Amino acid sequence: MSIGPAGHVARSIVRPNSETSRYAPIRTFLRTADGVSVDSVYDPASVVYDSSRPLSRDLVFVMAHGFTGDVDRPHVRRVVTALTDYAPVVSFSFRGHGRSGGRTTVGDREVLDLAAAVRWARELGHTRVVTVGFSMGGSVVLRHAALHAGVDAVVSVSSPARWYYRGTAPMRRVHWLVTRPEGRLVGRYGFHTRIHYRDWNPVPLSPVEAVPKIAPAPLLIVHGDSDGYFPVDHPQMLAAAAGDGADLWLEPGMGHAEHAADEALLARIGDWAVSRAG
Repeated sequence: MSIGPAGHVARSIVRPNSETSRYAPIRTFLRTADGVSVDSVYDPASVVYDSSRPLSRDLVFVMAHGFTGDVDRPHVRRVVTALTDYAPVVSFSFRGHGRSGGRTTVGDREVLDLAAAVRWARELGHTRVVTVGFSMGGSVVLRHAALHAGVDAVVSVSSPARWYYRGTAPMRRVHWLVTRPEGRLVGRYGFHTRIHYRDWNPVPLSPVEAVPKIAPAPLLIVHGDSDGYFPVDHPQMLAAAAGDGADLWLEPGMGHAEHAADEALLARIGDWAVSRAG
């Protein structure tokens, strides 16, 4: 293995596919600003795609998964595959997830993981970057756009608006998983997610505090009205804080995050991103 100029350790290299004359997928470890190794994948745009959809080759999606996900989970791969109908996709496992190093801080330091993935996407030659996040990843793309800037559009799906929310049974279970020693053992061995034992100090910028700082980049907030984790006051708070800088889609009958995002919704997100990102 070799370390490239950007500080990432390559496990595969770009190779043209002789049958399709396009680049093959790349898998590599990226190094974050605080030294964490992040397992990352680049998927080229699909060769076989619906010609009615506007395929974009200078644009790239950077996809941020939800808590306990990783780049190899089927629900994450399904989203990646849908988005490659529009543009190439960079996906990665957050710290503490899958084969990435470190431990998850459940939305705080994960901003640095996303920053490394966005930097890699730019190094691969893409001039327009759209970040797309789900649940925890949805909060991370909001905070990243506010704190780091440099993206051309942001899509946040099923994100919380505020921290420490325990108003639903699923979120009470998540808090048990994160805050209790026995919960962190379940996370490690049951969900292959290594959770940091320390409390936030200081408490990071919340999603609702982040969204006013995202403009002028276009922002799309997507949320299901049947979300079992975060009720609709969360997306409404985010949209109100963003003002005219955001589009809000409240999806009838939709549940939570990647599992609930069907192909029709992902296609609409792709259309929105291509039309709004620059």
